[in-house]
Amino acid sequence: MSFADPATVTISAVPITLPRVSTGEDKSEYMSGDGLNHLTASHDYGDKRTRRMIRWDGAKMAPDAFRPAENVQVTTSVYVVFDVPAKGGYTATESLAIWTGFNTYLTASSSAIISKLLGGES
Repeated sequence: MSFADPATVTISAVPITLPRVSTGEDKSEYMSGDGLNHLTASHDYGDKRTRRMIRWDGAKMAPDAFRPAENVQVTTSVYVVFDVPAKGGYTATESLAIWTGFNTYLTASSSAIISKLLGGES
């Protein structure tokens, strides 16, 4: 089963529409029309661990640090990986409960923890 097509992600109050551009056995990819934003959902099945990942890759044009009169493309990525035992032990419901608690911690008080992390704190 796949995600909705197209996927829509809103960043800074701007919705970005990402039609599905690739589907594989354990992976789907979505990309904005300008090619600057990319969403990937994938699953990697190993003998001992299963990794489920969702990833956002974004790009934009910005002044070159060495030649400010020239613009260069810069990129950033954000991703979440669930690394679970391949042979069971954690149900999807249990993993979701862990994610919910962790995400609540990360996003509390206007994402204060993430703001501190991005500012170099640990």
